[in-house]
Amino acid sequence: MDLYRYIKKHTTPQGEALDWIEKQTNIRTNHARMLSGAVQGRFLMMMTEMIRPVRILELGTFTGYSSVCLASCLPEGGHLDTLEINDELEDLIVEGFERAGLSDRITLHIGDCKKTLEQLRSGILGSKDGGTRLYDMVYMDANKREYPEYYSLVFDLVRPGGYILADNVLWDGKVYEDNVPGDRQTSGIARFNDMVAADPRVECVIVPMRDGLYLIRKK
Repeated sequence: MDLYRYIKKHTTPQGEALDWIEKQTNIRTNHARMLSGAVQGRFLMMMTEMIRPVRILELGTFTGYSSVCLASCLPEGGHLDTLEINDELEDLIVEGFERAGLSDRITLHIGDCKKTLEQLRSGILGSKDGGTRLYDMVYMDANKREYPEYYSLVFDLVRPGGYILADNVLWDGKVYEDNVPGDRQTSGIARFNDMVAADPRVECVIVPMRDGLYLIRKK
């Protein structure tokens, strides 16, 4: 038995809605490996329960698996904004939210992530009184080459004491090779990791879960 299967066996099972999303992701997409999965999904759920955010922002919905994990642990009145560029996934995403009974807790924003973040920063997609939304927690799992830009755009949207969680920051070990590959995705993640580690405004640690999860706390 390999490590992941052993860990999954000793992790609380996912529910019916997540089972459905996982199955549909395998059937209807060519990128099922991008799914968070039962182990990381449970970790996100427990992190949400520990941090107890009221507002969460997710960058990169994919098929909605991580969205359901995050939103299902929000307190009464909590809300998740999730950003996805691929409009072809919208029907699958929305049905997954409905099956999980979370449609009223999640707002799906289809479009370019950086443009949507600019709208959030400017207040175009802000609170009902026209102010800018502040989030208690941000989960980043979108275009890896743009992680540095996401970090800069999202930082002021996070309240002091809030958290940013960034996925895939070990990038299959490429970021710590002696000669780091020069492709745009690896370069983007390596630059992001260095940016966070050097940022005096945060406390941070990389958890070696799956492909690396960066936990960042804004002071």
